[in-house]
Amino acid sequence: MKHYLAITMLLCVLGACGGDDEASKDMSYPVISDEGIEAVPSDCYILKRGEVMPFHYVFTDDTELGSFNIEIHNNFDHHTHGTSSVECPMEEEKAAVNAWVFNQDYEIPSGLRTYDAQIEIPIPDDVDPGDYHFMIRLTDHVGWQQLRAMAVKIQ
Repeated sequence: MKHYLAITMLLCVLGACGGDDEASKDMSYPVISDEGIEAVPSDCYILKRGEVMPFHYVFTDDTELGSFNIEIHNNFDHHTHGTSSVECPMEEEKAAVNAWVFNQDYEIPSGLRTYDAQIEIPIPDDVDPGDYHFMIRLTDHVGWQQLRAMAVKIQ
């Protein structure tokens, strides 16, 4: 029985020390940046139903980017995601009737350390107007993730 325990411990130690792969080298989060560009949307941005919302941010990582996700959901209950210190004027709390929910993943071409993300998102013309959250989730190729959430308003 002692031999099995010794062999198991030896295998665990060897497995822990043998990692010279990319995941062990990448120990930092990717970056969602608005430097040098006119980033849209931004905190307190006003969107209009039936129009197309432009999206523009720059993503960077020290080794390699992976993908990003955009999520838009209502904030009619005034909840928070805690990534912004900007306070936007809010409407009264209300119940959703036809709130907009958008959730889309986007792949970033492999091998890139910088990516200028630009897309257009159509806003349905029949969604509830009011306060919404616009969230960006950026993930690098080994799984580190950065989140940026901002308050926007749909009229």
